[in-house]
Parts: sequence; C-alpha cells; structure tokens
Amino acid sequence: MTTSTRGRILCFGEMLARLSPPEGELLMQSPHLAIRPGGAEANVAVSLARFGAPAAIATVLPDNALGRGVRDDVRKHGVDTSSITFKPGRMGLYFMTPGAVRRPADVLYDRAGSAFVEHVDGAFDWPALLDGVEWLHVSGVTPAVGPSGTRAVLQAVEAASKAGVKISYDGNFRGKLWAQWDGDPRGTLGRMLAASTLAFADDRDFALVLGRTFEDADPGARRRAAAAAAFAAFPTLQRIACTLRVQESVADQALSAVMLTRDGAEVRETTADAIHMTGVIDRVGGGDAFAAGVLFGLWSGWADQRALDFGLAAAGLKHSVHGDFNLFTAEEVEAALSADGFDIKR
Repeated sequence: MTTSTRGRILCFGEMLARLSPPEGELLMQSPHLAIRPGGAEANVAVSLARFGAPAAIATVLPDNALGRGVRDDVRKHGVDTSSITFKPGRMGLYFMTPGAVRRPADVLYDRAGSAFVEHVDGAFDWPALLDGVEWLHVSGVTPAVGPSGTRAVLQAVEAASKAGVKISYDGNFRGKLWAQWDGDPRGTLGRMLAASTLAFADDRDFALVLGRTFEDADPGARRRAAAAAAFAAFPTLQRIACTLRVQESVADQALSAVMLTRDGAEVRETTADAIHMTGVIDRVGGGDAFAAGVLFGLWSGWADQRALDFGLAAAGLKHSVHGDFNLFTAEEVEAALSADGFDIKR
C-alpha cells in the first residue's frame, strides 16, 4: 500500500490501565480482573502505527512498573514513545464492566491524582515537540480530567496552530469527568475546535459548544444543520466525521459513518454502507479506530470517500477483539472492505 512520506502524527492524552471482570460477570462478582492498556489518544496512536504511519504519543506516566508496562505495550506496536515523560505518582485507571444481552457496559473512572493529572501542565516544550509533526491528535477527554489537563491541551493546540500543524480533534465528551470539578467544557472544547482542521463530532458535540440545539426529527438534517453552524463558527475546520450506531443488543449492532466537508457555501455528505455486526466482542475503542482510519487516509492523501470507508472498516474490525487497541494492519482493513473478506486465509 502506498502511503504518504509526510510529517509525523503526534497524539496527546492520558494513558490508562483498564481493569475488567471476565465476560458475562459484573465488577467484583469474582476476584478476577484483566488488565490492559488504553486511553483514547493512545488507541489512535496504536492504530496509526499498525497502519504504517509514523505515530507518536506524548503523555505523562508514573515512574513505576505500571507506567513502564503501558509504555512498552504501545511501543511494541510501533508507536514512538520518546515523548513520554515519567513523573512520581499513580497510574490512571478505569474499570470497565462488559455489557451483555440488554445490559450496557459500564465505566468507573479512578484517575484523580494520577501522574498525568498532577504533572502534565508544563511537562512539554510544545514548539520543540511539534517539530516535524504534520498532525496533532487531541480529544475532549484531556481537558475533562481537571485544570491541569485543560491548560496542557490548550497549550498544545495553541502551539500547533502557531507552528502550522493540523489539528485532529475528537469530541469524546466525558460528562462523568467534567462533573467532578468546576470546569468550562463549552468554552474549552470550543477553543479546541476553533483551532482544528478535522473534527470527529456529531450534533450533540456542536450543540454543547455552540450553546444551541439542533432539533430536527431527521437525524441527517440535524447533522447537516450542526455541521453548517460549526463550519460558520470555526473557519479552520475543513471536515467533520462521525459514526452512526444502531443497537439491537450489546452484541448485535450496525455501524455506518458520515463525513461532512467545507465546500464553499455547500456541505457535502458521503455515507458508507452500514456494517452489521453480530457477536460484538468489545466496542470500546471503536470510535478511536474510526478516527485513526480516517486520519490515516487523509494523511495518505486519499479522497474523502476512501478515507471514510477505511475508517469505518477499521472500526468494524475493532469490535472483534478484546481491549482498547485496534490490532489490525492497513492490509487487513483493506481485506475487510473486499467482497471475500470473510474467507479463511490459508
């Protein structure tokens, strides 16, 4: 597969350790918990690296076995970890109880006072770190962790804008985190969007940031109205993409995707065919796999439709494996797009 030879893609955000009970069990139903690395931006970095892009992660980890362990896990997938800083403190955790049948999955955060939260503000020399970077990928998770995360991500976005680095923004609104302190999600996320070139967001994200509602009964009309308002409010924004999910149960879902682009006074929508998924293994990280796929396509210079289809296929594959990380290569994603994608590989 031919890919771009352009600049690196830097992902910035907190890495976490995810602890989950066995499939079909509730948290603390038995004494067993599986531990895996995760975190929205790290998920994107791993996908990008496995696709063949020069991806890097900037984060703060605790200087202990847990911190080094999650660092090693992303590094083994090809992510450049040279921008990781180790500081005293604890590992941010989240407990994820898998859903089953009609019971949705549930997340419990335990990340207050983590090394990232305590030390991320001022941890990086952003102008130096962004040298040679073409895209900076950030998400709404980072400012939600507290004042330090807010200051750090705004510093990163401001430095990227000054350096001419394109910004990829994933809304990833985390109400449970914002509710723990007196932050300003509307103002902060609005400042991030105002600097972004690409946004992974839907009408709910833009309603929050723009302080208005989009109430058309037709979901497509709501998305188009929200996109038009976002393009008007944020002049640097060129593309908006999101997935659309229909759930019959936790294990039976259909996933499609849409991209809305700035094209003069017009908004063009391209929609890929829905992926019908029966027997979903783990949907956590599916949105990050989609974001990574679309971003990889744009970084590679592909047409919007190809980038969107690739992102959707990547998201579909993510639902087939446990953990936050999408473990598939670009060739495997391309195979999933083909008519014979389900044939046994011999």
